[in-house]
Amino acid sequence: MSQFSFEYPLLLLVILFFIVCAQFCKMKMRAIFFPHVKSLMAKNVKRFSWLEVLKWTGIVLAVIALASPVITKSYSHSKKEGRDIVLIIDSSDSMRQRGFDPNDPWKNKFDVVKEVVGDFIEKREQDRIGMVTFADIAFISSPLTFEKKFLTDITRMQELGVAGKRTAINDAIVQSYNLLTKSKAKSKIAILLTDGVDNMSKVPFADVLNLIEKRDIKLYAIGIGDARDYNGKYLQALAKAGKGVAFGARDATTLEEIYKEIDKLEATKIDDKKIVQHTYLYIYPLFIAIFALLFFVYFRDMRNL
Repeated sequence: MSQFSFEYPLLLLVILFFIVCAQFCKMKMRAIFFPHVKSLMAKNVKRFSWLEVLKWTGIVLAVIALASPVITKSYSHSKKEGRDIVLIIDSSDSMRQRGFDPNDPWKNKFDVVKEVVGDFIEKREQDRIGMVTFADIAFISSPLTFEKKFLTDITRMQELGVAGKRTAINDAIVQSYNLLTKSKAKSKIAILLTDGVDNMSKVPFADVLNLIEKRDIKLYAIGIGDARDYNGKYLQALAKAGKGVAFGARDATTLEEIYKEIDKLEATKIDDKKIVQHTYLYIYPLFIAIFALLFFVYFRDMRNL
């Protein structure tokens, strides 16, 4: 964005001084401090309009140069640091349970989760997001991608029973960490959501904790439903190892608030720098003013006026 202005705009009032002086000041003595003022202000110059133009061109442009005209250009340079996020979603048989959403008791947990996760995906505009779904087995539903519409469609297409009925949380975490390990992003996040207790994983809990502690990946763990449905201490241990936070969501509203909280905790970093460039233009009116006054004095002396 470019903007024209004067650094010293009040100096433009000096032009009024010259105008008033041209009308009312009469030269009765030689100019001591301003040589050639008598020539500049002489009344008989009026007979030669082109000399009048040279005189006032020189005066006006000299004052404009003193006021220092400048063009200011502002540039905004924003550097956004996105994150790579993997959503780990439980699709075991227990997610069929209804009544999780008080506003729609017939909706099961999995349907509520898909809606809340879909909203979370749409908000993360600067991030790459992937998804791992698990039950008896864990599989990558979507690789890390910026294509939010594709990921939203994948989320809506998720169905219960595709991966089995039981719960393999540890295996799902390993899948997610393998996916994030290949990432070159500075910030990597895994968000686990489950309503059950691990009863199907091939990877032992101790090995999973060791993996989480060694990797520079933050882990959030969310247990949904009644506190008796999932192992709270187990989720807290996972989150602690991953330098994250463990949450419990008793209903759909609480789950929405949890994802909003995570969204705030992992806000995209924006390094916004404003660069201002000044281009000074005084040299142009000053150059023209000097030549105009020199020509004025020269032609006036030539005619002996």
